[in-house]
Amino acid sequence: MKFAHLADTHLGYRQYGLFEREIDFYDVFNDIISKIIEERPDFVIHSGDLFEFSRPPTNALLRVQKGLLALKDAGIPVYAIAGNHDMIMRKNALPPHVLFKEMGLKIISPNNPFFIKEDVFIGGTPYVSKHQSTYLTESLKKLEIMSKDYDKRILVLHQGIDKYLPFEYELELANIPESFNYYALGHIHARITDDYGQGKLAYPGSTEIWKIDELGNYQKNGKGFYMVDMDGDVPEIESINMEMPREFIRAEINYPELTAEIEKIKNIVLSLPKKPLLNLTVEGGNFNRSEVYDELNKVFTDICLSLRPNFKSQSLIDAQEILKDGSALNPHKLIIEQLKSFENQKITDLALSLFNEMSSGNVENAEEVSKKFYEEFYDN
Repeated sequence: MKFAHLADTHLGYRQYGLFEREIDFYDVFNDIISKIIEERPDFVIHSGDLFEFSRPPTNALLRVQKGLLALKDAGIPVYAIAGNHDMIMRKNALPPHVLFKEMGLKIISPNNPFFIKEDVFIGGTPYVSKHQSTYLTESLKKLEIMSKDYDKRILVLHQGIDKYLPFEYELELANIPESFNYYALGHIHARITDDYGQGKLAYPGSTEIWKIDELGNYQKNGKGFYMVDMDGDVPEIESINMEMPREFIRAEINYPELTAEIEKIKNIVLSLPKKPLLNLTVEGGNFNRSEVYDELNKVFTDICLSLRPNFKSQSLIDAQEILKDGSALNPHKLIIEQLKSFENQKITDLALSLFNEMSSGNVENAEEVSKKFYEEFYDN
């Protein structure tokens, strides 16, 4: 028996506010549906974050409808859970997945925690935040009991695990039952496969580049989905790589070679079939940020879909090195000292994370840190 495992499609995401990026995510999803039909698996598992929002835009709903109908026509059922982006963290809130039940989407939920497909147990739970970890652990124990009489057992989760996401996890590896043959995970956007329990634990990763820091893993491991063969004693996992609609380019420019480096990158950009997303860091030497920005903007604005520059002049680098030492100017110590009155380590951790991201120019990462904190502690 074979099945396709994917996750984190984030349909409806308009990266950097660009309509073209929303379309890119749809195009990859369409390509994956076509590839799955070509591969002819027995079923599909989607491990959460089908959508970017709990109230997806109409285009996202229509793309999912088209994809599910194509799979239904091909006789390929789809099993899915809701991820943190798919749902409002509120009791009894329903994810948008319920709109597609009539089209054959089989939703794994607290009210319907498992399905059986030809003696294969497919069970799991939608995303659970860290402050409900006790509930999650109890749910996993119940699933272990429910699955014990089946020959093959698949556990579907959308959670960060401490081993793979040490600072933002919701679930400890030690609390996951070891009785399953395949652990179909979502939430972490990097591709991960590991031995666990009676088989394999796997994150297929996001299907598109959702954040710039995913670029390294994409270049190393690709993006797409997994084809999983359950016929042997241990599942065999095959990575199916999909071609991204456009290039992400991340480059560092040494300021003394600014003109030559700009020309080199310009030639690369002009050789591409679609306008890329360009992330540049100019560093070294002392320079006027405004003048360098104007130069970059003049060259790249018309030939790139997005230009996102960062600047690290030598004076800034020197200042950062000074602040890293143990002096009273150390900003991390100042933040910790100022927030002592809250008596809440989570608030201190949030402030430190935001400082680290913002001081490095990673506004996108800072926004995501803030969003996760709000969803976990206030949006319920």
